[in-house]
Amino acid sequence: MIADHMVIASGRSHRHVTAVADQLLRSLKESGHGHNARVEGLSSGDWVLIDTGDIIIHIFRPEVREFYNIEKMWQAPELDGETVH
Repeated sequence: MIADHMVIASGRSHRHVTAVADQLLRSLKESGHGHNARVEGLSSGDWVLIDTGDIIIHIFRPEVREFYNIEKMWQAPELDGETVH
């Protein structure tokens, strides 16, 4: 298993993405969940990935989120016309 939970969010601009990520990291650390968090992409602000081990958080600019479409990648497969949950 990769993680227990995955969160996918968007920010309106580079600055907004990095501000959301900074605040989230601060909150995670204060709550005891982010001390060993690995962070990628904070300097560019296009796509920030925060991996706390149990939770993986993606924060995208809208254009980048649309391009990578990771929601589709992690979507449950359809079996006989029904989505598996």
